Amino acid sequence: MQPRIDEDVTFRKLETLLAFMDTGNLARAAERLDVSTVSVHRALHSLESGLRCALFRHEGRNLHPTDAAIALAEVARDVIRTMSDGIRKTREVAGFSADRIRIGSLYSLTIRTVPAVLVAMKVRRPELETELVLGSNADLLLKLRDGSIDAVLMAVPEGEQDIVSEPLFVDTINFAAPSGSRYAGQHSIDLRACADENFVSLKEGFATYDGFLEAFKLAGFTPHVVMQTGDIFSLMNLVSGGIGCTLLPGRVRDVFSGKVELIPLQARYLMQQTLGLSFLRTRERDPNLLSLLAVCRTSKDKLS
Repeated sequence: MQPRIDEDVTFRKLETLLAFMDTGNLARAAERLDVSTVSVHRALHSLESGLRCALFRHEGRNLHPTDAAIALAEVARDVIRTMSDGIRKTREVAGFSADRIRIGSLYSLTIRTVPAVLVAMKVRRPELETELVLGSNADLLLKLRDGSIDAVLMAVPEGEQDIVSEPLFVDTINFAAPSGSRYAGQHSIDLRACADENFVSLKEGFATYDGFLEAFKLAGFTPHVVMQTGDIFSLMNLVSGGIGCTLLPGRVRDVFSGKVELIPLQARYLMQQTLGLSFLRTRERDPNLLSLLAVCRTSKDKLS
C-alpha cells in the first residue's frame, strides 16, 4: 500500500515553496503569488508540519532553505509540471479549452445562422479550428451528452436541467406546397381542408417533425405521409417535385424560391420554434464555449 501523503502537503503549498525558492524572499514570493506575506509564511510552516522535518532555518527575520527544502523543491517542480500536463490533457479529451470546437447544427440553420456564427468565431478566435456536425435535434442532443460535440445550434430543448441554452430567434412553421399548386395565392391555410392531400415529412427526432404532428393533431386528422427524409433540403426537393406538401419553418423560405411556396397557417395552428445555442451545464465555464456564446449574443440580428 502506498504511504498516504499528509493533508498539509498540497499543490498550492508546493507552488508557494517554489515561489519562495525562486525569489529568496517572503515579500517577493507573496507578490508573485498575489497573496500576503503572512500567507506565504503560514504555507511554508504548514509544509514543514506535513513533512515532519525542518525545511528552513531562521536567521533573524530571514528564512534560509535547508538541503531538505532544496530536495523537495526539485521534486515539486516535476510534480507540478506533470500535474499541469495531466490537467491540460484531461481537458483536451473532454473538449474543454481545446484548440478546436465541435459545433452541431440542424440542416436548416446552415442557410444563414451557421455561416454567420462561423465567420464571427473566426474573427474572435482565429486560432480555433471549428468542426461542424449536422443532424436532427434528437441526434445532436445525444452527441452533446456523450461528448461528440461541444455545443449545438438547434431548437431549444425544454426541461433539460443539464443543458444551458441561449435563445437566438423564434421561427414560425408554414404550410409548404409546390409553386403553382391549388394553394398558391392563399393568405393562410386551414389544414382541415387538406385532409385528402399527400404529405412528405422529416423523420422522427427533428424539431420540425414534432411541430408537423402537433399541427395535424389540432386539425383533427392523421396526414397521409407518402415519404420521409432525413434532412430538410431533401424534403424541399420532394415538395418541389410534387411528391407531397409539408410544413416548413420560415428560415428556409428563400432556398427554393420559385419552386416551393410557404404559406402561413391559420392562427389556430400557429407553431413556433425557439432556436438557440445549447451546451452542457458542466461546460459553462469553458473558454471556447464562452467565446461562442459571446459571438451568438452579439450577432443575433444576423442569425435568423
